[in-house]
Order: sequence, then structure tokens, then C-alpha cells
Amino acid sequence: MTLAFPLVRPLVRWWRSALSGSVGAARRTPSSGPPPINELYQARRLRLVRLAVLMVDDLGTAEDIVQDVFAALYRRHGAELRSVADPDAYLTSGVMNAARSALRRRRTARAYVPPPPGTAPAAEEQVLSGQSDPEVLSALGKLTVRQRQVLVLRYWSELSEQEIADVLHVSRGTVKSTAHRAVEILRNLLGERR
Repeated sequence: MTLAFPLVRPLVRWWRSALSGSVGAARRTPSSGPPPINELYQARRLRLVRLAVLMVDDLGTAEDIVQDVFAALYRRHGAELRSVADPDAYLTSGVMNAARSALRRRRTARAYVPPPPGTAPAAEEQVLSGQSDPEVLSALGKLTVRQRQVLVLRYWSELSEQEIADVLHVSRGTVKSTAHRAVEILRNLLGERR
């Protein structure tokens, strides 16, 4: 029994280091510098993924974040990581920053409300815009709705004043005065441009 005890201690130390995520670090001496990136990846990846999952609440996104942070560390410092004083702090900071960025992008995407679909132009509008003067159409747009209705019914649909009055549920005098004011406005608007 006493012979087995000396063998148990190293096994317990290895087991504790495996649970804490420092398996590769236990074999290296402090003077040899940080572990190579592949050892660091094997030792710290799961802990960093758990951290990222707690931040972004999505396993796929968390794995992508950790992978991107390790790739950035490799691109910047190479495989041996000699220029990094504390690679674990670098990785933790990188994961936290990337998680915050992912949350900002997610919040922006969720807040985006697409504009309502535009109204399709009427078929006659396309015909009018192809055949008519754009200045006249622009001037018509500056009239009130009632004035446009009277002019269109009178000159486009060729209805009489009484027929227009019946369609719009107004008196014949209202149709006459509205048409007169609308024509005067159009003359003023189009007279200035020509």
C-alpha cells in the first residue's frame, strides 16, 4: 500500500491540472516562456468557449469567436508566442471583446426595421409620365387633392361639371370655382418656368 502512494500523488496532480485546463503548462518550466499555440489551444479552448457561450448565449457563435481569437493570436505572434507575456490574458481579453462585438452586431440586426414596401405606381401614371410633360405633372402635384380630382375628371375623363359634382358629391358651383382656381395656379406655376 505504501508503494502505491508515491504513484498516486503525481496522478492526482495531473488530474487537477487537467481539470483546471493547465495540462500543457504543468510540463513547462516558468523560465521556458509561454507554451506554443497548439498546446495553448488544447489547454484553453474549452474554457474560452464556455466563457463566450456565457456572453453570447449561442454555442456556434462562441466557437467562432474563440477560433477567430486564436487565429488572430497566431497571425500576430506566430506559433511560439515568445513576444506575448501572458497569452491567457490576451485570449480572455480577445474573447470578451469579440463577444461584445457580436452582441453589438446582433442588437443592431434586431433593431433594424426594413422600410415598408413602396406603393406601386398606378398603370396610368406610367403612361402619363411617358407621354406628358414632366413639368405639368410636377405642377399638378402641387395642387390640392380636390383641385387635381376636378381637373382630371374635367380634362382627362371629359366629364361635364354636373357629372363631376355628382361623382365628388359637391355642388356644381364648387366644381366651377375649384377648376378655375386650379387652372390659375397651373398657369402661374408653368408660366414662370417657360
